[in-house]
Amino acid sequence: MWANKFPRRTFLKATAATAAAVGAGDVFSLGEWMKQASAAPVTKIPSLCETCSAACGMWVHVKNGRIWKVTGQKDHGQSKGKLCARGHAGIAQAYHKDRITHPMKRVGENDFVPITWEQAYSEIAAKLKKVLQEHGPDKVFFSHNPRPTNAFYWPRLMAAVGSSTIQSHHSMCSTGRDVAYKWTTGGMATADLGNTKYIVFLGRNYVEGLSPSSAAGMEAAYAKGTNIIVVDPRHSNACLFATEWVPIRPGTDLALLLAVANVLIAENLYDKEFVDEWCVGFDEFKKGMKDYTPEWASSVTDIPAATIYAIARGLGKNRPASCIEQGYKAPNGCNYANGTQMFRMVACVNALLGNYGKAGGMKFGNPPKLGSLDAKKHPAPPKPKAKRCDGVGIKGEFPLCQPNQGIVHMMPQRALEGKAKAGFLYRINVARNAPQPELLTKGYKALDLFVVCDIKWSESAMCAHYVLPECSAAEREDLPTVVGAAVTMRTAAIDVVHSETKPLPEIVTELAGHMGLGKYFNFTREDVAAAMVKPLGVTLEDLRTKGTVKVKAPAAKPLGFNTKSKKIEMYCQAFADHGYKPVPEWEPPYAKADKNSFVLIHGKQGFLSHTTSISDPYLLAVAKRGDLERLWINADRAKKMGIRDGDLVEVSSPQATRKVRVKVTERVHPEAAYLPAGYGRFAPFLKTGVGYGINPNDFTPCRAEAISGHAMMMEVTVTIRKVGE
Repeated sequence: MWANKFPRRTFLKATAATAAAVGAGDVFSLGEWMKQASAAPVTKIPSLCETCSAACGMWVHVKNGRIWKVTGQKDHGQSKGKLCARGHAGIAQAYHKDRITHPMKRVGENDFVPITWEQAYSEIAAKLKKVLQEHGPDKVFFSHNPRPTNAFYWPRLMAAVGSSTIQSHHSMCSTGRDVAYKWTTGGMATADLGNTKYIVFLGRNYVEGLSPSSAAGMEAAYAKGTNIIVVDPRHSNACLFATEWVPIRPGTDLALLLAVANVLIAENLYDKEFVDEWCVGFDEFKKGMKDYTPEWASSVTDIPAATIYAIARGLGKNRPASCIEQGYKAPNGCNYANGTQMFRMVACVNALLGNYGKAGGMKFGNPPKLGSLDAKKHPAPPKPKAKRCDGVGIKGEFPLCQPNQGIVHMMPQRALEGKAKAGFLYRINVARNAPQPELLTKGYKALDLFVVCDIKWSESAMCAHYVLPECSAAEREDLPTVVGAAVTMRTAAIDVVHSETKPLPEIVTELAGHMGLGKYFNFTREDVAAAMVKPLGVTLEDLRTKGTVKVKAPAAKPLGFNTKSKKIEMYCQAFADHGYKPVPEWEPPYAKADKNSFVLIHGKQGFLSHTTSISDPYLLAVAKRGDLERLWINADRAKKMGIRDGDLVEVSSPQATRKVRVKVTERVHPEAAYLPAGYGRFAPFLKTGVGYGINPNDFTPCRAEAISGHAMMMEVTVTIRKVGE
């Protein structure tokens, strides 16, 4: 098996060693400098990793002003002293040859010229003022991957110009989950993995996902004998720590959960006392579950009925120390047409188990609260009154989607429809990481003004009128953030490598000044950071010295739910009011395989984050060494098709045709074809990783699911044929 030929621990150790070698200097042709530098002292500076959204705490080891290596911060809740392959490789970002080194202006197709910051600010401000005057602030949007610094500065600028359309990356990630939980439980609780006796993961891949602490937690739970059930069309590396892998037909997790609820109720395995006290609509819910037997679900999911009974009984007999893990992107966070209702069922099954607030069940966090600026000294702009241009919160469009997330992947289509005229993107590459890149690039280029702020070139940046270069993570200090019962902050470890790059607070503040909005930015980043940590009794010098500082955690809140009823809404009135099913019902996915086609699924690999990582030379080397860009197909299907491991095949959907080599394996459901999601870069200015592998987004149309607006990124079938036949 592949897992035995190239075990995860082996490639993590190898990559860590490679990254350390990178820091040693040979890659940068330092030559004679190395001999002189070998005896130089090493300084440890606290920072945060920036290669994925986990933002693990790290120590940057600096020698002679250059990054030497990185290690994990033990007190940081995500890293806990460890860093993954991405964290080690990411140390070289400051020196990357794909850096944007000057403000750039597009003067033709794939033709940019460097300009001064003054010219960039002046022209952007003038064009934005023109859009505001001619079309109003409801045609302006801002999209980002939220982090503490940009989550403060950019939305403040957008509010100052009157725009209410602030969007995160979540419609390409977890919006379906987040909308479901908002209207069912009032917020997202997380699994108490360390104390649970029986847990079901629906496609969630802790081992190759966000943080070292997640993988370590799953390994520890497995070692102590926790029953861990992984339900997934693919045998991911998370299955190394699973009691059982349950392969499922893609897009049918909702049917499994309906059947689990059926058994819990029919066999009286649910917590009647909890349901009576903390749930509304149980009678309607119970009636709705009546016909969803395991026998019915077996025909839908391709899981034996006996296995479904076993899962339901395992959950019920171990309650309240049992749970369905909360999920994330997979399997339905942004992937299928039934995704929002699927996550409503996750919340409802956990309610049947009575596990909310219980050890081993689902717990709501109560993190320490950061402070804010004195509004009298530093007035904030008024709350915008403009209508959003992505349809969020608007009756008849997406009334239940969360305003802090929005529907980022639909903005290019809105631009083509004339519903958006100006857009700003910060550190988010929608044109590559969302479906149908041809449509996305066409839409962004149709805007009157499109500005991208980033560190390296990207497919989205190639669409921009102006590209603004930010410093890399190692070159800047950011705002503090809370992780568990601790506060942490990124500190600048090295001097700025490219003199024309700037930290984000400076970029936004200076742009605001050119817009005549400087009164809303009459403070420094240091002022904001100091105000944030003041209530916690922590100083900025503490963070600059220690990186992560533990603080007193607030007392646990009594159990409660932030819904209109203040209870778990098994029957959701808000859904009913807007024409959605108030009790989840079976809804099939759009995509269904037949004897000639496969449902195209995707997922993470432990050394890549989205597509930016494959443009890192060291992570690219890991991918090439392991032949990790391949398309997985089931061995039985492959045999019938005359396809052997390593063959070059042509993959086609109505939208695209691409070629890739295959991995023939028993580790994927016969109706699914799996592509790792981190490949297929096509931005012409990139020098690394361009054209390596193919991307599932090329095959999938750009759509928005009806309730939450998520991207339905696995709703496509493909045909596969051996090249030459």
